[in-house]
Amino acid sequence: MTRIALIGDFDPGVVAHQAIPLALQLAASQLDADFQPVWLATDRIHSAADLAGFAAIWCVPASPYRNMDGALTAIRHAREQGLPFLGSCGGFQHAILEYARHVLGWQDAEHGETAPTAERAVIAPLSCALVETRAEVRFAAGSQLAAIYGQAAAMEGYRCRYGLNPAFASELTSGPLQASAFDEDGEVRAVELNGHPFFIATLFQSERAALQGQCPPLARALLQAARHH
Repeated sequence: MTRIALIGDFDPGVVAHQAIPLALQLAASQLDADFQPVWLATDRIHSAADLAGFAAIWCVPASPYRNMDGALTAIRHAREQGLPFLGSCGGFQHAILEYARHVLGWQDAEHGETAPTAERAVIAPLSCALVETRAEVRFAAGSQLAAIYGQAAAMEGYRCRYGLNPAFASELTSGPLQASAFDEDGEVRAVELNGHPFFIATLFQSERAALQGQCPPLARALLQAARHH
């Protein structure tokens, strides 16, 4: 059985946490494949050894996490080892933070929710909070996201108050990490890592579609990538 690590601190009251196992179940059914999602709390991750045996990693919503370093360790492991990775909401935020610290070398990079006075808060409060809302996202032409969805745009759900700080967006997305989805005002809503088999992070929570019985394209794509890995 192929195991998928769900990186985050499970809370049955979190809508995304209800949706993710269902999203993976729907995707596995479509692919006629046997996958096992395994919740891995951030305070149980101390090194890459704690991630052995997983075919893919999904860093899930509901941050701040109990152990930010645990989440960053998992993301770094997926990035460096070519392991299929999906981040949503908090996963998006921490994927950017991990990249800023360990690829760009910004050791002072911080998350504005946990370090609100930091000079280099690469994740900052959104100009307009996206709490239990749906909005259109537009995919960059030629991106993996555009190929996965098979269309130029989609309506997606959110529950977040923090996103990529526009002050650092250009520097963060001018290299291998590319902005691949935007809102109607051009704000970055997803990124993907060029040169990696599957490394995608979205501020939106595509998994919510599973609660309406729809298989999220990203859940299916993650399982396909895990199977190929």
